[in-house]
Amino acid sequence: MSGHVFSQDHHPTLRHPDREAIGAELQAILVVLTDLALTGKHAHWNVIGPHFRSLHLQLDDMIDDWRTAADSVGERAVALGHPPDGRVATVAARTELPSLEAGPQPDGELIGHLTQILTEAIGNVRDRMDRLEDVDAVTADLLHGIVAKLEEQLWMIRVQGA
Repeated sequence: MSGHVFSQDHHPTLRHPDREAIGAELQAILVVLTDLALTGKHAHWNVIGPHFRSLHLQLDDMIDDWRTAADSVGERAVALGHPPDGRVATVAARTELPSLEAGPQPDGELIGHLTQILTEAIGNVRDRMDRLEDVDAVTADLLHGIVAKLEEQLWMIRVQGA
């Protein structure tokens, strides 16, 4: 490159105020996904009961998906010039998701709690996705995939408690 320097504020098609709004929505979704991953690990380590093994293994897969989704959201934010904040203190201060109690998680109760947590997470991400539909189709498409995966996970958890 012949001495041309791009500024952090450069984006070929999105106005700065739109990028700021998108970045704020992505940050909120990053908090949701990071909280899910941390909550999932807590559940993974503490699940007890006759369905321990299947839930323990299922949670591993779900946590991997949540971490991958969080990474995609964080990278999208950076691509738009918004620095994501995935620090534990930020997640703890800003999460809107219900939390699990400390200690052992009986499998039947855990299924109910995970159903509630995933339902809230989906609602949160869907609300933000809907606000971005007309502002940035690329970000909305990313969020469509995340919501689809969360809804599939909700179904697979919920049916275990039926």
